[in-house]
Amino acid sequence: MDARLRELLKLLDLERLEDNLFRGQSRDIGTPQVFGGQVLGQALVAASRTVDGRQVHSMHGYFLRRGDPGAPIIFEVDRSRDGGSFTSRRVAAIQHGQPILTMSASFQVVEPGLDHQAPSPPAPPPEGLRDLAEINAAILDRVPEKVRGYLRHERPFEFRPVDPPDYLKPVKRAPQRQIWFRAVDHLPDDQPLHRCLLAYASDYFLLESAMLPHGVSFLETQMASIDHAIWFHRDLRVHDWLLYAIESPSASGARGFGRGLVFARDGMLVASVAQEGLIRQQSRWTSPPGQQQ
Repeated sequence: MDARLRELLKLLDLERLEDNLFRGQSRDIGTPQVFGGQVLGQALVAASRTVDGRQVHSMHGYFLRRGDPGAPIIFEVDRSRDGGSFTSRRVAAIQHGQPILTMSASFQVVEPGLDHQAPSPPAPPPEGLRDLAEINAAILDRVPEKVRGYLRHERPFEFRPVDPPDYLKPVKRAPQRQIWFRAVDHLPDDQPLHRCLLAYASDYFLLESAMLPHGVSFLETQMASIDHAIWFHRDLRVHDWLLYAIESPSASGARGFGRGLVFARDGMLVASVAQEGLIRQQSRWTSPPGQQQ
């Protein structure tokens, strides 16, 4: 398996301390705090390990504090309810004695029912698009030193954006984006794992869509996720190409809102995502260390 993906799976393989208590490590991706998708994915792993025979269908997390990339994270699971068809869990992710994230998740017994979906939007196939790593490499010598570590970071997912924005010369455009993505290597046929990995990847790009109509890029802003919700509609495979269709219907009060639909290559809608986050027009790359949202 590709080393980048193997490292991510190791991060998600939490150490069990007690029945409802888990410990995970952190990973530095070149940002001032732990990547939010990492904490989301780990929290969902912790919740999933206390549930048998049911699939997660929704999760909602609140980011409370910056995560420290140099410290482990403790995940405490509250077994809120085990019903006839649904199971509810609450998870607190804790560092240095304080919660950095709280998350609620709901699991359901798989059962048939009514079935319809929104159609997948037209998009060019991923094979003809440039990978984000290639796009980022082309601007490394023109960005601040602090940003280079983030842009050089080797991600465990391939991202191929349709009509990528120019970070150095942003222009005003519609608050909509499309990105094809997939894991960099094949994964076991383990649906809970694929859903946890989707939670990880879903934290990319949502807030950036709220900046598009204003002609600013992430280099000029301080961004931080506030909350993040995912609804899993159908089984999915993150090692196959998925289309992330994102839009931002609103930005106000130093907050941006983004929502996205995730489609399989065959047009099947597999998940919906929504996120609100802080957006301040001051660069996070030059803000004082430890500044909180």
